[in-house]
Amino acid sequence: MSRGMNQYVKYALVLLLSVSLILFTQELKLLKNPESTPIDGMTIAGLLSLYLFSLVGVTISELLKKWDVRFVKNFPILGWVSVTSLIMCLTFDFFVTAIQSVDFLSITTPILTFAGISVVDRLVDLRKTSWKIAIVAVFVFVGTYIGSALLAQFGLMVTGQ
Repeated sequence: MSRGMNQYVKYALVLLLSVSLILFTQELKLLKNPESTPIDGMTIAGLLSLYLFSLVGVTISELLKKWDVRFVKNFPILGWVSVTSLIMCLTFDFFVTAIQSVDFLSITTPILTFAGISVVDRLVDLRKTSWKIAIVAVFVFVGTYIGSALLAQFGLMVTGQ
């Protein structure tokens, strides 16, 4: 198997693991709270749709990295997955209905797990940064929190609640 094909197999397996973790998390949530989002055929279709969109986005990203156009070459994988998802969901209502059957919190758990793993993997690089980055991070977190709270409050005031 060639190196490029081996990389696609690795991406496909990681995405399959992600979808499996989403299904596992939704099943655990269902056991804890039987009134939550049930697992049915549409849930499986939604997970397969997410898998397909991710795989297509990764493939597009890898193929376009060979172009000499800097913007296209440096566009992140998440962007291609988002564009693929957006186009498919705007084109076919089935994808929207299927993805609605997947519990949102079940999706966020594996994503946060992978994010944590990727941060731990770069802990050595994080140690090399200055202590001043911690101060910047605190201000970013506080600013984001206050900004979100102000936007939410504005939304509540506009709707009269």
